Amino acid sequence: MSSRPDTHCLQEALDLRRRGSDEIANLQLTLLKRHLQHAGTLPFYRRIFQGADFNPNTITSLSDLAELPLTERKDIDDSPEAFTSTSVPAIADIALTSGTTGHPLVVPYTVHDLERLAFNEEVAFSSAGLGKNDRVLLTVTLDRCFIAGFAYFWGLVRLGVTAIRSGPGQPARQWQLIERLRPTALLGVPSFLLGLARWGTENGYNPRTAGIKTIITIGEPIRKADFTPTRLGQFLEDAWGAKVFSSYGVTELETAFGDCPSACGAHIHPEMMIVEIVDDHGRILPDGLPGEVVATPLGVEGLPLVRFRTGDIARVHTAPCSCGWNTARLGPIEGRLSQRLKYKGTTLYPGMIFHALQEIPGATDAYIEVRQSFDLSDEVTVVIGADEQGPDQRKVEDTLQAHLRVGPKVIFKNRSEVRARMHNDLDRKPRNFFDLRTESQTGS
Repeated sequence: MSSRPDTHCLQEALDLRRRGSDEIANLQLTLLKRHLQHAGTLPFYRRIFQGADFNPNTITSLSDLAELPLTERKDIDDSPEAFTSTSVPAIADIALTSGTTGHPLVVPYTVHDLERLAFNEEVAFSSAGLGKNDRVLLTVTLDRCFIAGFAYFWGLVRLGVTAIRSGPGQPARQWQLIERLRPTALLGVPSFLLGLARWGTENGYNPRTAGIKTIITIGEPIRKADFTPTRLGQFLEDAWGAKVFSSYGVTELETAFGDCPSACGAHIHPEMMIVEIVDDHGRILPDGLPGEVVATPLGVEGLPLVRFRTGDIARVHTAPCSCGWNTARLGPIEGRLSQRLKYKGTTLYPGMIFHALQEIPGATDAYIEVRQSFDLSDEVTVVIGADEQGPDQRKVEDTLQAHLRVGPKVIFKNRSEVRARMHNDLDRKPRNFFDLRTESQTGS
């Protein structure tokens, strides 16, 4: 049985987001029943439903979803065959997750799933104000079994926007395309786009007169929990003189979220996703409190997940948005559960450290190493790439102390050495967190 939504019409989607919350909830309940019926054809969920004495046909409220246990990535890793079903239509494409928290996970897409994904991005790009007169320079990976660049491309095509498939890296080539093809928007990892602006300035180009009006970022947060821009986000907006939008997606969920012009969180697509925020014990948290993002993607055929734990920490906001949409919004990602650190009695996330480093000129090339201490605390080392004109170590330590209330160890290494460790041709974005706690425990 297919759980696909009734329509992939942009105008109907935009109208839906302006309807009342009760009407939106009723539509979600109908789509949720279909999704659960389809998920029940998978051996894993058939077993889960039977164990919980759960019948998708009898649910009367979205809150009934909480009767089911959470699905973890480990469940798929341990028994991938339990997430396949003979009732699933033919697989048209196979994507791989980035593997930043383990080996890459295989995510199958049917033709409908690909259409749904493109529609998802069409709605998100439309909410950011893009239209038929825009040209978007895509500085993201469109191959290597990654799905994001593919989704962005087809979302732009659906919207009638011209896509320029440049791919990542090579600032000189990016600037040649900007000069020749005159894009009005950029899409990419914010640290790369900021570096692209700075490279242009150093090589005779003026980013602020390049005609870029919109920047859509992926992979790194550009806003804090209170929606104010991080230093990276502010630097990026100032460098290009453009409006900056954030987006967030998870490959396993086959769905992504994007900012609207109000920049008060990423709108959750109600016909494609149900999002819950839970605490460490899996209990649903009230609006506005930080917890783990748990999502149920509606209408997916190839890998119909239910209450999937993303491992990301964020908040949900349901107050009406000033843009006119009445859909719930997901706040900026504040950290990853697997990267939560306990240091000198304080809970930290790597993002908090990187936000502090953004205050320091010359500290953009940096990564964190964390090891397990004997006292069950974490040993945190901040490694900064520097040359002869690098930042002062005392200033770095004082800035971290002021922002974090604790002072992790800071060391400096040659900038090229740091960049080499952070950048890998197989990765979509720089790697800036190295968790060595297992190695510390085993003595390796």
